[in-house]
Formats: sequence, structure tokens, C-alpha cells
Amino acid sequence: MRRFPLPLALVALMIPASIPTMAQTQTNNNLTAGAAAPPVAKKTPHTTEVHGTTLRDDYFWMRDKKNPEVISYLEAENAYTAAVMKPTQSLQDRLYKEMLSRIKETDTNVPYPLGGYLYYTRTEQGKQYATYARRKGQMSAPEEVLLDLNEMVKGHPFMAVGEFDVSADTNLLAYSTDSTGYREYTLYVKDLRDGRVTEVAERCSSAAWSNDNRTLFYVVDHPVNKNPYQLYRHTVGREGADELVYEEKDEMFGIGVERTRSRGYILLTSASHTTSEVRYLSADKPASDFQLIRPREAGHEYYADHHGDRFYIRTNENGARNFRLVSAPASDPRKENWKEVIPHRPGVMLDSADFFKDFYVITERGNATPVLRVVDLKTDKGVDIKVPEPVYSISLGANREYDTQKVRYNYQSFITPSSVYDYDVKSGKSELLKQQPVLGGYDPSGYKSERVYATAADGTKVPISLVYKKELKLDGQRPLLLSAYGSYGIPSNVTFSSARLSLLDRGVVFATAHIRGGGDLGKEWHDQGRMMSKKNTFTDFIAAAEYLVNQKYTSRERLVITGGSAGGLLMGAVTNMRPELFKAVVAYVPFVDVINTELDDTLPLTAGEWEEWGNPVKSKENFEYMLSYSPYDNVAAKQYPAMLVKTSLNDSQVLFHEPTKFVAKLRAMKTDKNPLLLKVNMGAGHGGASGRYDALHEAAFDYAFMLTEMGITQ
Repeated sequence: MRRFPLPLALVALMIPASIPTMAQTQTNNNLTAGAAAPPVAKKTPHTTEVHGTTLRDDYFWMRDKKNPEVISYLEAENAYTAAVMKPTQSLQDRLYKEMLSRIKETDTNVPYPLGGYLYYTRTEQGKQYATYARRKGQMSAPEEVLLDLNEMVKGHPFMAVGEFDVSADTNLLAYSTDSTGYREYTLYVKDLRDGRVTEVAERCSSAAWSNDNRTLFYVVDHPVNKNPYQLYRHTVGREGADELVYEEKDEMFGIGVERTRSRGYILLTSASHTTSEVRYLSADKPASDFQLIRPREAGHEYYADHHGDRFYIRTNENGARNFRLVSAPASDPRKENWKEVIPHRPGVMLDSADFFKDFYVITERGNATPVLRVVDLKTDKGVDIKVPEPVYSISLGANREYDTQKVRYNYQSFITPSSVYDYDVKSGKSELLKQQPVLGGYDPSGYKSERVYATAADGTKVPISLVYKKELKLDGQRPLLLSAYGSYGIPSNVTFSSARLSLLDRGVVFATAHIRGGGDLGKEWHDQGRMMSKKNTFTDFIAAAEYLVNQKYTSRERLVITGGSAGGLLMGAVTNMRPELFKAVVAYVPFVDVINTELDDTLPLTAGEWEEWGNPVKSKENFEYMLSYSPYDNVAAKQYPAMLVKTSLNDSQVLFHEPTKFVAKLRAMKTDKNPLLLKVNMGAGHGGASGRYDALHEAAFDYAFMLTEMGITQ
């Protein structure tokens, strides 16, 4: 999270001298005791007939954020949440100061080289946002400020940068910004010689320069469903409308444009969740037409990179579910000319292949563990980059140069702060360029990380990564925060958080369950937790929670769970299934109204999601299966754990009305008196607040709720 150093003596006062036991902390008064009554949402019946089933939605009216009555209701929920959480204000303040004290507030990230310049971002004490800058040749040269987000945010509630692409001659910067949180980016071109800025297009999701330093390709999102669907060709300085080059007609597919690191080609990739195809154009001939590598075939995903006179293609055809690597001549890349480079390996996911002049880097993953392998293009010999810990994350960093003998990569673990390295390909040695400072005397030897395995009902072993403050006695006394995601084949990476130390130092065990539906163990792991197998995601998580309780890492009375977006769907589903298993739940922007959302393809992202969840419109089988777990549709009159549900008014990924309706229905039906809070950020999107201090205040709020429910109030 974010920054502000405090004296070490004060930091020491904030950390308990010993880890509190359950007996010392279980005198926890219910947060809602003495609070005013929560808002009660009106019910306006709305019915939908689907496959002979009548669905009733009393809160359908909440979809309209332009309705003043909706805004008034959200504000009432925020007021109630603030009132309930008021007794925790001193804890929130303490947590904020702790987290801020660990962070170097004025800081600069590691510069990356490109075209004779060093590019970087920096932060300054007291400023919410980063400044983008560069220096020519070396860091002692004069600074050129490219973007100052602290100035750009003025007059807006939110600020985020999407595209950031400098032309080959280093004179023009193509960048895009979102000022609402709706992930609707406006594309600009800034002339770095005179500072002149020109708006190019709205709703831009990707862009790429050609080599003539005048032609910019960019992708525009659909104005209603937000699907990236149109590719345009823009010429700097030319008046008139930009040329529409390609339009994706299938709403299941979205497109993206990029220039290869070799600067040889512009690639246009069109992809759904299960199928893709790639078009290419010489970056030296931007006025020419895009050519197709291979037409799309249902179920076949492939992605391309370029080196020399060949394309290198990552493909999952012919049963290669975890992908294999092939090459083909750039002059004729038809399937008949594909030559295998790396075969498919069961249990090992080939995540990516990135090409440089003399070598390429493979990113692969097996058993929830990532590996970077550097392969010499002349000898085909590969070397794995060595790592010091068994539970970690490693990934490629900012590698913009093609002709280089160094690979920039990022490394971190639950215990090791985010670290940037350069790997020397010739010597095989890694040089640490920077490890993110953790102020206040952080000592990693005081913590331990491990991986354990729970057994699901069908016998599947589910990895769980843990971190905690030493020494851990397995007596069920420790509070535990269990997180997970489990969708879209996205792995749950092990990451460091200096903010999380405020939990660990209070005795909390932090755990991540690498459940099916995610990508931790390859595409088969994803397949076993999607579509008609989606419930494996939920039962895996429940098995992980039961394991941690049975092995006495924690107890049900001190177990808090958390997840966001599709991980928020997970929170809703497991809470409906096993509410007695959890003490409290924190759900971030949760995708909980599955059926209503997937029935409406006018909503952002819906159509493309049918390959992950199923299509309830066309398939009765899909509809009935999805209905059986959809959190909103399965709320019942029973006891639920304490819950904090967070959303943002401008969220385009999971629209605000989903969690709002979920909370309203829960409040009307649940039979317990446990806290149920809805917190709405009225000026942000899917990721919450964009300002770094605002985000830190949000984290302190969330931690105060979690700790209070765990029985820890200091």
C-alpha cells in the first residue's frame, strides 16, 4: 500500500509485545450494538421468465444510477456503515499510521532504458499520484516530466493511466487516461518537444506506434458493452476522420493491438475466452493491409511474437491444453509451415514466450509455482533463473529493448518485498537493482511462509500458501485471513504487502487458497473450475478452510475470508453454502448477481463471459446450474457471518447494483444480528480509490473491520 515514515519508537508502540490469544481477545462486542437501524430498501417486484422458471427480483430498480432514489439509498448505506464503524476509528487511525510508517513516501522506481532514454515514475511526500518522467542517457541528466498525474487529476475524482507508448524517434508519447474509474480511457498524443497535447479518441483500450513515427493504431471499445471491437489507423498531423481498419463483429471476441519488441510487426489479436486469431502488418509499412496468420477455429487459442524472419506461436491445438511453442516463416505462417519448438507438457502451463535478439524467455507454471527460463536462440539451451525461496512469485519486468543481454524481472514472496533484478544472460548472474524499502525495522526472519495441501471431496489436492509471524503453535488460537480468486485461469500469485504486516504482527495468519478455476496448476485446473464444473471452485475453498481449522491454524470463531470480483462471487457462494464455517466475510466488488447479469448482453462484458460461466439464455442446463450457485439467487432466511461488502459507483467490471442488491436482500432475509455493511466509493471504479493515500485509508478501514471481528481491537 502507501507511505509516510514514523519514528521507530512510535512504530514499536503500535505492535503488540506478544501475539494475543483467543482468551485474551474474545470479549468482542457486536459492532452494530447501539447503532441506528440500517436502511431498508424498498421492494418493487420485477419478474423474468427463463426456461419455464419465473425469477423475481425485488431490487431490480437499483440498476439505474441516474435515479436520485438509488443514490440516496447508497448514501444511506454509507452513512450506516460509517456509524457502525465509528467505534473502530482509533484502530483505523492506528492502522493507517502503521502502514504509512513502513513506506518510503518520496521514492523513484527502477528506470528502464528505451531509445537512449531512461524512463521511470516517482512519488513525492504528500502527493497522491505518481509523476512519469525520463532522462537522456543517465539519471544525472536533466529530468523531463512527461505526465504529472497530480496536476491531471484536478477537477476529477479519479485518475489512472492506461496506454503509455513512446514513438521510435522518442518525440511522441501516446497515452490514455481514465478520470472516473469506469475504465473508459481517452487516448492522447503528446509532442515531447513542445508539450502540445492532442486528443485522439475516446474509449481506447490499446494502441501501438508504427515505425514511421506518424502512424498510430488504436482500439476502441463498444459504447454499450465495452467490448474492444474496432481498430483505427491515425496519422499525426493529418486532418479528417481516422481510418477504420478492422471491426470485430462477434461480441464474444475482443481485440487488442501491439507492436512486437523487435519492432518488426504490428499484431492485432482477436480473442474470446477459448478461441483466438492473430493478424499482422509490417511496422515499416503501416499503410498496408493486415494479414491473417491462421483463421479462428473454435477452441483453438494461439498468440504470436516475432524474431528475425519467423513468427513464434504459442498454441493449444491438438490437445496441447497447457500450450506448446511453434515457429513459422513470417513470409508464410500458415499451419502447414508450423515447426515445433517446445512440446506440450502435462501439468506445466506455458504462460508466455518473449523474444529478444539473441534469446527468448519462457514463463511457465507448475504446482502453483512460476519459473522463468532463458533460452539461447543459437544453442536452444535453457537456464532457469534461480530463486531463494520455495513459495514466491517471479515475472518479467519492464523489458522494452530488443537488442540486450539483460533480462529485467520482478521477484517477491510473502516475506521478501517486491524486488527488481537484472539477469545477465552471458554470466547467468542476477543483480538486485532495488528492493522496495520497508521502513521501521522490518525483519523478515521473524516471519515464516509455507505451502500446505487440503484434500477436496473428490480427492484433489488444493495448495494453500501461508505466512505468519513466528512462532506458530497449532492450537487453534490464531486468527486467520483466507483469500482466494479461482476464475478465468488467473493464478493467485504470492505477493508481499507491507500493509499486511499490521495483520501479521497482531498474530493473524494470512493464507491464499489456489483453488480450481484459477490458473495455478495449468489450464486443466482452470477447466475443472469453470462452466458446468464451477462448483469445484467453491468446494475447494471450503475444503481449504476446513483443513486450516482441523489442523488448528485457526478456529471457526477467528476465521475471516476475503475475495474480490469473481473472488467476490466465491465469497457469496461459500457463505450461502457454509455460513457457520466463517466468522466474517469481506467481499470486494463481488460478482454476485450471476443470473441477471449473464441474461443481459447489453451490460458490459456479459457476452464474452458466457465461455467462463455458461449461457443461461441459450442453455437450460447452463441456466439451472448457474442458478444453483448464484449468490443473489440463493440468499435464504438463515444466520450469516458478519459481512463487509464493498463496491464503487463507477465500476464497469461488476456494476455497483450487484453488491447493492445482494446486501439489500441479505438484510431483508437473514436471521442473525451480525454486522452487514455496504461501503460504496462514489468516485472510483473496480479497483477502488486511485490516490495512494486514499487507498491506504481504505485498507485501514477494511483491516479494522477484520480485526474487530477476529476479536482484536488494538
